[in-house]
Amino acid sequence: MKNLNILICEGNTPEEGNNFKNVGIPTHTESLKESLSYYNKNLNIDVINPCLELNLNEITPDLKKYDGLIWGGSSLSIYNDTIEIRRQISFMKECFKNVKKVLAICWGMQVAVTAAGGKVQKGTKGSHIGIANDIELTQDGLNNSLYKDKNNKFNTPAFNFDEVVTIPNGANHLAFNKINKIQGLHFKSGVSEIWGVQYHPEITYEKMISIIEFRKDKLINERNRFKDEIEIKNHINLIKEEINVSDKNSRMIELRNWLNFIKN
Repeated sequence: MKNLNILICEGNTPEEGNNFKNVGIPTHTESLKESLSYYNKNLNIDVINPCLELNLNEITPDLKKYDGLIWGGSSLSIYNDTIEIRRQISFMKECFKNVKKVLAICWGMQVAVTAAGGKVQKGTKGSHIGIANDIELTQDGLNNSLYKDKNNKFNTPAFNFDEVVTIPNGANHLAFNKINKIQGLHFKSGVSEIWGVQYHPEITYEKMISIIEFRKDKLINERNRFKDEIEIKNHINLIKEEINVSDKNSRMIELRNWLNFIKN
């Protein structure tokens, strides 16, 4: 059986990626590579950053060689309409014409939904800072291959302030919690079949804690998500409690199922 060809799209700007590296935090692409290799060490993985100006005429023929595309997270907000965001939406539309299987994670789901005609806005019921609690599968989620062997209700690493509010035509709603109605989606656009999750099955809780510590000043002073560092410390302690009871295979099972789906 041939090795799978996977394209990873890095959602963050190069500057944000460097910010992570400078404080010793793996980039989202590095986290994806590590998590994917846990299930399959023989993947042929290429990486692209659509924030950069791309010659789509040159890239498009190569897109058809990929068995699957994974679009990762980002600190961007899609409604800000910057040139980097417009480039990402345009590239996602190009992928819809050429790549048959897409896994869109967090920011990636928001880009995919926007490119397919849906809508994303700032969350109205709160945010997820390192963890999303009590995500539940809908009936469509229970029947979807992405959630094979997944618990019907689960906690998971997550970090988002925005949410999908309008899903693309024909999309199946797979999962939800009290913060975000749309935690999981399955839809088609062009030649692509897209699975989207708002959370991060590929990122460890330990990395989420590092991101919280890295962004603590913004979380207090700009995002107003915490009153002070004591509140942040208490929140981190809650995540550490989840580490003690969480299981790696259960956390990442969506990645396993998606890889199995594109392999078969």
